[in-house]
Parts: sequence; C-alpha cells; structure tokens
Amino acid sequence: MNVLILLIPVSLILGFFGLLAFLWTLRHRQYEDLEGDAARILLEDRDPEDDGTGRLATPHADTHIGPGH
Repeated sequence: MNVLILLIPVSLILGFFGLLAFLWTLRHRQYEDLEGDAARILLEDRDPEDDGTGRLATPHADTHIGPGH
C-alpha cells in the first residue's frame, strides 16, 4: 500500500510530460501533411550523385580498388 504513495505521483508526472510532448508536436505542426508522408514513404530516394544511367556522375578518388589496397 505504501508503494502507491510513490507510484501515483510518478504516473501523474509522466502523464503530464506526455501531454506536454503532445502539445509540443501540435504547436510545431507535426500532423499537418499525413497523406504526403504516407505517399513519401513509398517513393525511392534518389542518390544526388546518380545521373540516371546507373553510373555515378562524378568519380570519387576514394573508390579506387587496386593492388596495394
């Protein structure tokens, strides 16, 4: 029974912080574009260095593999 004296305030404090976190997400417009986020997850991300041919548009010096590596 004595443990309830500790658990009830702790649960109220945690609930209060959860409410604050929810209000913060509402204020920072985290729920504005739910349909766009749902569609965006299905799209493939394009590599910014990919020129569409399957090759890298700019060669990198650190990608050379040869003798001595």
